[in-house]
Amino acid sequence: MKKKIVGRKAAVLLIALTFALAMTTQTIFAEGATTSKLITKVNTTDKVVALTFDDGSDGTNIPVILKILKTYNIKATFFITGKAAMNHPLKIKSIVAAGHAIGNHSYSHPYFTRITTTQMKSQLDRTENYIRTLTGKTTKPYFRPPYGAYNTTVLVTVGSLGYTKTIKWNIDTIDWDGRSTYRIVSKVLNNIVPGSIVLMHAGAGAKYTPTALPLIIKGLKAKGYRFVTIPGLLSSTPVPYIQYVVKAGDTLTAIALKYGVTVQQIATLNHIANVNLIYVGQVLLIPRN
Repeated sequence: MKKKIVGRKAAVLLIALTFALAMTTQTIFAEGATTSKLITKVNTTDKVVALTFDDGSDGTNIPVILKILKTYNIKATFFITGKAAMNHPLKIKSIVAAGHAIGNHSYSHPYFTRITTTQMKSQLDRTENYIRTLTGKTTKPYFRPPYGAYNTTVLVTVGSLGYTKTIKWNIDTIDWDGRSTYRIVSKVLNNIVPGSIVLMHAGAGAKYTPTALPLIIKGLKAKGYRFVTIPGLLSSTPVPYIQYVVKAGDTLTAIALKYGVTVQQIATLNHIANVNLIYVGQVLLIPRN
């Protein structure tokens, strides 16, 4: 008789635990039923590119990266871990203050494919709560999975928590392993296509990223690319202008005829005082008709 009682207690306990687990999972997914959309690039004919930087923990290169981006008047997107924000809050505040976009990169950078849905929620919530308190900005709806690891469970879980966009990349510079400036720059310039998302890192391991970044920017500009944040890349609003790189022999009149606009429209948009003075390599904004 005693053994039967013990067995019944074990059965009751097992049922209770199963119910509790089910309720926990139900609570997690109750916040929304949207599966996060996986994005590696955007299909577009516009020459736009999003530069993204992952800040895993130390953020050593953040100040110099921000300085370079400011010099070239470029906005980028930073995916931040909770530990990074805890380790250097002033650097995170400077990212937001400079007008760059941010996203959630988990709290401690675990493989999301190896943890439970409850742990995923904790990872995202801790980071979101801290960064929101620190900067006044939310990391939603953008999530970048640590190591780029994901599966259906991950996409459903993070989507239900408000991270409806899971952002990967189509160009990985692999700068975190200390590879040379030349290899980083070549990886980007040789693989760029309209709508690309470029992955770089802000930590000390990416020691040549600060020297590669200006060369990447100059190289992409020479190819006619315009730089946008992830929100800008995903925006459905058409770009109101085209970027054109002036070539030898070009005149504003010829460029205007090519795009069906007036010389004055180009001059006004680009703040050109003398329409006879343009130079090779100059990037002009051409209004769309």
